[in-house]
Amino acid sequence: MQPDLLNLHALHHFRTRSPLTHCMTNDVVQTFTANVLLALGASPAMVIEAEEAEQFSAIADALLINVGTLTSSRAQAMRRAIESAVAAGKPWTLDPVAVGALAYRTRFCQQILALKPAAIRGNASEILALAGMSAGGRGVDTTDTAASALPAAQALARQTNAIVAVTGEVDYVTDGLRTQTLTGGDLLMTRVVGTGCALSAVVAASCSLPGDRLDNIAAACGWMKRAGTLAAAHSKGPGSFAPAFLDALWELGAQR
Repeated sequence: MQPDLLNLHALHHFRTRSPLTHCMTNDVVQTFTANVLLALGASPAMVIEAEEAEQFSAIADALLINVGTLTSSRAQAMRRAIESAVAAGKPWTLDPVAVGALAYRTRFCQQILALKPAAIRGNASEILALAGMSAGGRGVDTTDTAASALPAAQALARQTNAIVAVTGEVDYVTDGLRTQTLTGGDLLMTRVVGTGCALSAVVAASCSLPGDRLDNIAAACGWMKRAGTLAAAHSKGPGSFAPAFLDALWELGAQR
């Protein structure tokens, strides 16, 4: 199934609700992630101190857990935030950055799966590793195709009851039974730090929207792919792509 890449109905809900999105993400991508959420109309917050994270995750509409620059103290803060979000009935999303390639984060992500994420977003190698079907990729880079990871994504979705998005040259979004496929984007998206991590934040925010969560997450992936295509057409390289990408997200809906 090829959904409408823009899905204006979901985008309208997203911008109207402006989800307050608690991003416990890695140090490399915080600014870009916040800017992507703002460009789409969400409200980002980066609260990482353990006591405050626990408090804030119950207030926010959605929580993102991204393990890109994980430390033991940050892991403790993340767990407290997840438990608080779950107790408050707020959805949380896992981005298992470099899982499989590194042992500490692999153990941590496997442990917190028991806390039932609403969504999981990763590249092919990360999803394969999280599902126990491979040893991971080359650091944060995938060494597998998204298509090859689809069976692992479907199995992981059935195991966790989460919506799993395995993203790359093609995005697959699945609940274990249904799968949506999204094409588009541009190679330049892999030459700018943070596009995948920012996508996870948009996925997290979309989990708070009403309606079918699978459709909402697929819509989020579609917005990012559409913006990547539009931005690449107005860019000379990575340096001009990043601001063009933010502008394209801001202008989505006016492109129809």
